[in-house]
Amino acid sequence: MTSNRWGAVLFDLDGTFADTAPDLAAALNQVRATRGLAPLPLAALRPMASHGARGLLQVGFGIGPDAAEFEALRAEFLAAYAAAICVHTRLYDGIQALVDALAQRALPWGIVTNKATVLTTPLLDALALRPAPGCVVCGDTAARPKPAPDPLLHAAALLGVDAAACVYLGDDLRDMQAARAAGMTAAAVAYGYGAGSAPQAWGADLVLAHPRELLAQLGD
Repeated sequence: MTSNRWGAVLFDLDGTFADTAPDLAAALNQVRATRGLAPLPLAALRPMASHGARGLLQVGFGIGPDAAEFEALRAEFLAAYAAAICVHTRLYDGIQALVDALAQRALPWGIVTNKATVLTTPLLDALALRPAPGCVVCGDTAARPKPAPDPLLHAAALLGVDAAACVYLGDDLRDMQAARAAGMTAAAVAYGYGAGSAPQAWGADLVLAHPRELLAQLGD
């Protein structure tokens, strides 16, 4: 008889489930190239990959949402990214083994991301996840995105699992804030884009150096 510690496992997408930074960086550098600017190294852009267009445009052009040119740059960046959304993106080492283990234990799992549906759907289609997630909640699905608990609560409802029985893995402070606000176990991943920001200080219940570390805590 199987006894699982949690009733469901939920994952952030960028920086937790999949390494999307190479394709995000390529899109940003494409926009820079159209303006005669040299490409920025992936190492300089990776830490901002979880912060979407806003974070990447801040690094790439030194501007924020208040800048007059921000919306035009954002639209150009998102178009470039959508056109080549899964060229170099890969699941993190250990993620496939983890979801396989969840399937073997009949534990539902899903993805909760602040990425827009228009980008999330084609990315997940290209990754061709097997087994497929039981739910996918995007940044425009619920009334408020993370760090609000709304997306996580919606995911738990879709899976038919009480929020308190869920664990949420994320690589950013707002992921932990959302998980705690939803009453879920908050698991920070130290391998993601927020690794340089001391995930131990985010108030997480768990800090995982590798996805395999969750396997040991799933139960028999």
